[in-house]
This record gives sequence, C-alpha cells and structure tokens, in this order.
Amino acid sequence: MGMPCEINSILKLPPSQYPQQLVKGAKHQAQKQNYRLIPIDVPIPLVDENWLAHTDIIINKLTWENGQTHISFAIDRLYLTPFAIKA
Repeated sequence: MGMPCEINSILKLPPSQYPQQLVKGAKHQAQKQNYRLIPIDVPIPLVDENWLAHTDIIINKLTWENGQTHISFAIDRLYLTPFAIKA
C-alpha cells in the first residue's frame, strides 16, 4: 500500500488564491487538494489559471493535513513580461 501524492515543480493557483498584488518578498499562503511534493527553498514559477508565469516564488513551508497540502511561500522574482508555461 502506498501514499497517493503528486509531484509538482510549479505552483498553479486559482484566482481565489492567487495573490492580488505581486510584491517581491511578500509572504502568502495557499492550499491544494490532495498531497503534493513541491520543492522548497528553491525558486519555482507561480502560474495563474491560464498557465501564465508572472513570478518565481520560494516555498518555505509545506504541510499535509486532512487530504490537503498547505503551502507558505514568498515572492522571489517578478518577470517583466508574463510567459506561457503550457500551450
């Protein structure tokens, strides 16, 4: 028997959780359904519901509880122009 989990190298958030303002150094929290493994302490892209990357974030805390992954992160770098991660 194994533990079901998903491995992600980017963080995609719905509009309800996406930061209203992207400010370098700003700290945010989000939740994702199911258990996920996401790199911590390294920059990864943050994308919106359209798969556009606007910034890099650094996750500093990742916890699993009751079938959800709780994520604490800070904005690390803002892109001058958003770009598509997925076509």
